[in-house]
Amino acid sequence: MFTGIIEATGNVAAIEMIAGDMRVTINSGKLDLADVKLGDSIATNGVCLTVIALTGHGYVADVSKETLSLTNFENYQIGQTVNLEKALMPQSRLGGHLVSGHIDGIATVTRIEANARATDYWLCAPAQLLKYIPYKGSVCIDGISLTVNEINDNEFKLTIVPHTAGETTISGFKVGSKVNLEVDQLARYLERLMMPQQDAKPTSSLTHELLAQAGFMNR
Repeated sequence: MFTGIIEATGNVAAIEMIAGDMRVTINSGKLDLADVKLGDSIATNGVCLTVIALTGHGYVADVSKETLSLTNFENYQIGQTVNLEKALMPQSRLGGHLVSGHIDGIATVTRIEANARATDYWLCAPAQLLKYIPYKGSVCIDGISLTVNEINDNEFKLTIVPHTAGETTISGFKVGSKVNLEVDQLARYLERLMMPQQDAKPTSSLTHELLAQAGFMNR
């Protein structure tokens, strides 16, 4: 689990295609990897990747075909800047929202507009995901926890303050940029719980616990 609060930016150091999927090496920049061990998870542009090797300057991870099909990873190039966040610790502050690192699809930047010292970014999302994106709800864009400030047909607006722009990859977004999108988990879980019983698969114990903590169901 992650919070969507970016700890550092890094870059793609190497890309290797192996038997139909991908292995990436990430230079982790100022991200402290002293407490990271093999098997740990690091959100890389919002994608939960498992560390399979440490290089001294970063880490190596495999990217499955499923992940390639749902994310923008297949378009990344050597030198691509990426947002990084280590997995949430039990004692950590939850400064953003609960993020799984499981990408739902790709959104496209459609408009960029000045808004005082901030910047508004309008994005278009796939139609099947728009129902999970409510006004003042949370979304995760390339690993960044952000608030939806307006919805207009198939677009939604994010207002980015200077600090967020300076600490993440957002300042490099352009009209037409493709970004990884994860919608809020509770919206998906609630939809599943509200479906007819014969259509719904049992939810995990983690799901039950999250919903119970949020007050949506009895323990």
